[in-house]
Amino acid sequence: MSTTRPEGYLGAQARITRGPAPELVEAGYAVETADAPLLHHGLGLADLAHLLALHEAGVVPTRAAAALSAELLRITEAPAEAFPYDPVYGDAYNSRERELERRLDTAAGWLHTGRTRREAGRIAFRVALRGRLLALHEAVAKFVAVAGARADAHADALWADHTYLQPAQPSTFGHYLGGFGEEAVRHLDRIEQAFALVDQAPVGVGGVGGSRIALDAARTAARLAFTDRGAHTRDIMWATDGVTDAALAAVQAAITADRFAEDMEIFTSPAFGYVILDASLCRASVLLPQKRNPYALAVVRAGASALIGTAAGLLTTARTPSARTDNWLHTYRQVTEAVDGGRRTVELAARVMDTLEVDTSALRTAAGAHFTGAADLAEELVLRCRVDYRSAHRIVGAAVARALDEGVATLTPADLDGAAKAVLGRPLTLDEALLRDALDPRAIVATRTVRGGSAPQQVRAHAERLAERAGRAADWSAVHRTRIDTAEERLLAEARALAARVPPT
Repeated sequence: MSTTRPEGYLGAQARITRGPAPELVEAGYAVETADAPLLHHGLGLADLAHLLALHEAGVVPTRAAAALSAELLRITEAPAEAFPYDPVYGDAYNSRERELERRLDTAAGWLHTGRTRREAGRIAFRVALRGRLLALHEAVAKFVAVAGARADAHADALWADHTYLQPAQPSTFGHYLGGFGEEAVRHLDRIEQAFALVDQAPVGVGGVGGSRIALDAARTAARLAFTDRGAHTRDIMWATDGVTDAALAAVQAAITADRFAEDMEIFTSPAFGYVILDASLCRASVLLPQKRNPYALAVVRAGASALIGTAAGLLTTARTPSARTDNWLHTYRQVTEAVDGGRRTVELAARVMDTLEVDTSALRTAAGAHFTGAADLAEELVLRCRVDYRSAHRIVGAAVARALDEGVATLTPADLDGAAKAVLGRPLTLDEALLRDALDPRAIVATRTVRGGSAPQQVRAHAERLAERAGRAADWSAVHRTRIDTAEERLLAEARALAARVPPT
């Protein structure tokens, strides 16, 4: 590749005395131009909105404005692949400038009045990111809805909840599933907050602090369906924390999907046998004919891991002096890939949960095994025998340890009396019926009536709240999609009207 200046190369008539070094094109310009498919539509909208503002302000003559509007409409309504984006000219904006100049000659030059390429690019990025955030929001809302529905369906399904993969206490499988839904509700909140930050227009920025060209920035922002403008021109142009929040919200959502998938890989194994993954989410072994590998779970886990790496990269590149390109060079791609990747990961996890076959019999068997009622029994000793909890803990712990040593799966009043004599120096004389009730999984779960607890009625109440939140989320997304679509249609209609005012020459 030669360093001869390409025809129309920006700055060739000023201080850029040579064309771009091939190494610069490969390592820098090509990275930026690769964002062209992402930015193409938004650049068209940004250009049209800016042109309308310039024409309304009396800056651009009507004939030139009409010619520009007609050409920009043709470019915007065509796919990015049809446009000659060429990394030798720099980023996508520079390629567009070169091509407009080739098509329209000096009329193209009016478009750059009072605006840097950064402003157009940042607008285009935010336009693209808003749609992706809405898609992520819809995927998370679906996950919340599925979690609520499955929690409700299994509100009565007894199981032994686990901590550290060890049987802990009797609970319900519906309560377990509802917990993932509650996590996802927080992700909806995060995505909505991230969307509010992205839905701010970097318009009227000029070079850094504004422009002497008097344009109606508020009207331009409204044309592009932004609900607000940046409060500070330098900040809205250069800071990345707002858009990085979109990626972090996606990563958080993917981590919840991963935590669910991590559990499912264990619970689908024959050693547990709690659940069966739908066949459509499994993959066969090339060598081992008996296997049905839970491949979807691996995809969810790998997706979340990759996104965590992307988030780390975004946070690292944000550590630059202010008003530099370092923190933006890879941001467009990495943020949108994170949001898209989070959406795909959550959608797959929702499909896994929605189609999961739960073996309630296996869950019920495990619920009463491994002395899962031990903590409840210790609490019953506190209530019935007026024993402090630490002493009760020691008594029950000693009785369980002895039973395990002897290969016994249950406790008797005599077992507790023996342990109590060792700990307290006296027996407890506990009633056998009381002991049986204290260790009964269903009776234990029935006591968990605290808000958000595992008692079936509380699981169903929580499932209803999840369904309501998912419904509100769907309404929220629909409102924003309608608002954005309506504004775009209005902008394009204005541009077509301007293009028709004077036939392009």
